[in-house]
Amino acid sequence: MIAHLRGKLLEKHPNQVIVDTGGVGYDVTIPVSTFSSLSEVGTEVRLRIHTHVREDAIQLFGFLTAEEKTVFERLISVSGIGPKLAITVLSGLATPDLVAAIREGGVDRLVRIPGVGKKTAERMVLELKDKLDMFPPVPRGAAGPATVPADALNAVEQDVLSALLNLGCQRAAAETAVRKARAAGAGTEFEPLFRKALELVR
Repeated sequence: MIAHLRGKLLEKHPNQVIVDTGGVGYDVTIPVSTFSSLSEVGTEVRLRIHTHVREDAIQLFGFLTAEEKTVFERLISVSGIGPKLAITVLSGLATPDLVAAIREGGVDRLVRIPGVGKKTAERMVLELKDKLDMFPPVPRGAAGPATVPADALNAVEQDVLSALLNLGCQRAAAETAVRKARAAGAGTEFEPLFRKALELVR
């Protein structure tokens, strides 16, 4: 089993990277939090890897931090949550916010993540509430409503849009959410803009 990869970052996308290790390019699925912390293409990268073996495929899921990997592995232990949905969940909420939502029974926050229905959210709370003691509580901020400007998306906003589409959002709704997030003052950095857009997508 592959547990760690170190090599040159050949490509990076909001939910995928290709890492060249010894002349072999590994295709690794990543959460948005890992993407937003990666350095530039061509530099060295180190990823903690979870190897998922199926009858028809071997999939690699990569994380920059031990905390992300731990939460991912807790998530896939929940009935009905596979690796792909676990990556979506990790992309939908920052790790501290996700842990807080699970601990506090925040089903209403969890169901905002694409692909997470009420029953799945309730199972996450029930099965993981007492299994995340390694994470200290972190206060969460709130956000307000916004209007929608009509101008085109810049490069960072295009990356946010791509990430939303990869998570299964409809293009029109995703574009609207990105513009709303910008208008709400979510900033110009990828991750906060993505988090806000995901909250606003309908």
